[in-house]
Amino acid sequence: MMKNRYQSTSFQLGTPNARQAPPDIGLEVAFAGRSNSGKSSALNVITNQKTLARTSKTPGRTQHINFFSVDDTRRLVDLPGYGYAKVPKEVKARWQRAITQYLETRRSLRGVILLMDIRHPMKDFDRQVLVWCHAAGLSLHVLLTKADKLKRGPAKAVLFEVRREIAELHPLATVQLFSALTPHGADEARAILDHWLEFTTVAPCA
Repeated sequence: MMKNRYQSTSFQLGTPNARQAPPDIGLEVAFAGRSNSGKSSALNVITNQKTLARTSKTPGRTQHINFFSVDDTRRLVDLPGYGYAKVPKEVKARWQRAITQYLETRRSLRGVILLMDIRHPMKDFDRQVLVWCHAAGLSLHVLLTKADKLKRGPAKAVLFEVRREIAELHPLATVQLFSALTPHGADEARAILDHWLEFTTVAPCA
């Protein structure tokens, strides 16, 4: 079995805005998603670390743009969750501005991993991210998280429907089932990261 090259990933810094981010060089992939969609859990599973990213049952725990160093030239980025987090409106607005600023200005960004709870996919902001990434020519891959919450048949049905819908918003975007609990789909997600971060030149089939 090949060693997980993300297992040595370490926290670099957290910042409330993109202006204080690490130098905009090298390659990085951002993880975006609705509050409580499972971003932090996915990062922990993909890197095979239990506590790399802080997890919580309370939506909105990630309040900064958190940068994680894979190596000297590659990073994973955990963006603040959007949606129903129980925080003041001005805080939500600040998160929204931080996410938008990061996505619009970060030259080292190679792709976005968009996480959606399989039970509640394709919310308004999910669609906005898909449309924006398509317009910007940015690669996007959807993780339908918490797939273990549904039986195989219903999960496949959601996967098919989401794949159909995202094809209209971002024709080149890909989508997969993912569970941090089992952990189903971790290798597939790593293959996407490998390609975007140029560990491999072969595009994965997704």
